[in-house]
Amino acid sequence: MDTPILNQHNKQEYPPMHTAEHLLNGEMARRYGHGRAFNAHIERKKSKLDYHLPKELTDVELHSLETYINDIIKMDIKVTEEYISQAEAMNRFDLSRLPEGASDTVRVVHIGPYDECLCAGAHVSHTAEIGSFRITSSRYEDGVQRIVFKLD
Repeated sequence: MDTPILNQHNKQEYPPMHTAEHLLNGEMARRYGHGRAFNAHIERKKSKLDYHLPKELTDVELHSLETYINDIIKMDIKVTEEYISQAEAMNRFDLSRLPEGASDTVRVVHIGPYDECLCAGAHVSHTAEIGSFRITSSRYEDGVQRIVFKLD
């Protein structure tokens, strides 16, 4: 899907970029154990994610992340969804970012075994639809690692 989708807040989402964000978030949480991004700005042309980390990521670590995500993209992994109750989700996810008054049923987006998270956004149906993932810059300041990326 190449066209932006409007989410419930009337914000345009570009499914390839949003799905790439899931892959980066999932791997950052696994590798560094400090959770998903606490701040995200996801746009069609470029996106940025901010993480709380105790030290700056090296160029080697950033390149490794980029390679890892591109490998998943090339595997053409199916992106699926499931609907579960908030009670069930409580055992698997941090519910603190759910909007007030959210329904009892929540949506979980899965990218094969590589990521799963609560999400109401638009995604591609297979990772090959993302294109090529490229980290264009990063910055570390006051315990915050920012990663900026594009899709080619």
